[in-house]
Amino acid sequence: MSTYVNRLGGDAPRTGEPPAGEGVAVWSLDTTLDVVGGHPVEEGLSLLDEGERDRCGRFLRPRDRHRYLVSHIALRVLLGGYLGLAPEEVALVREECPCCGAPHGRPAVAGGGVQFSLSHSDDLAYLAFAAVPVGVDVEGYPSPDAVADILGTLHPAETAELTAVPEAERQALLARLWARKEACLKGIGTGLARGVAEPYVGSGPAPAEVPGWRLTDLPAPDAYAAALAVRTPA
Repeated sequence: MSTYVNRLGGDAPRTGEPPAGEGVAVWSLDTTLDVVGGHPVEEGLSLLDEGERDRCGRFLRPRDRHRYLVSHIALRVLLGGYLGLAPEEVALVREECPCCGAPHGRPAVAGGGVQFSLSHSDDLAYLAFAAVPVGVDVEGYPSPDAVADILGTLHPAETAELTAVPEAERQALLARLWARKEACLKGIGTGLARGVAEPYVGSGPAPAEVPGWRLTDLPAPDAYAAALAVRTPA
């Protein structure tokens, strides 16, 4: 199953109604933009809440700060479009963590209305919106050293898949696998807290079946991989 990826640029987007049922909307974004969704980035702090402003201020490198600011302006612009709110009126909260129950789980909109997920890698961000829990991830191809470091932490079958191919092919396959795995873990809400061995997602041309989730690869630029995980009905 393929999913269309909308492109968010400097102009205000046309979001339409929020996704319903098992529907999902995915957007990609260049985080070097100076205007995003109709809002100048230099004025974007006024759209964020106190927690986001604090996080933004903690970045030491201006480039990292700009990426964060652009992606969170985009998130608020798109959420506001789906909910009929101004970007600054969108109230964001944290759900309970599935591991410990503390309020640092999946980010969510207060009162519900739409579920979302945000991911970025280098100057590229992906955002996904659905009526059910959703996770999205985009990954640039890792370095050979990163491949070597990560191999032993994966599901044993995934480690075997990657070690069975020439080293030159492992970067692309690991990016594909990692995007799938992160999408699932973001949707579940655990992130990397329980490690990355589970769930098994595979590195082949099609994702493995993950119980309770619809996992698909997304179109991505050269040297990137992206994936989407959407919760399926029980």
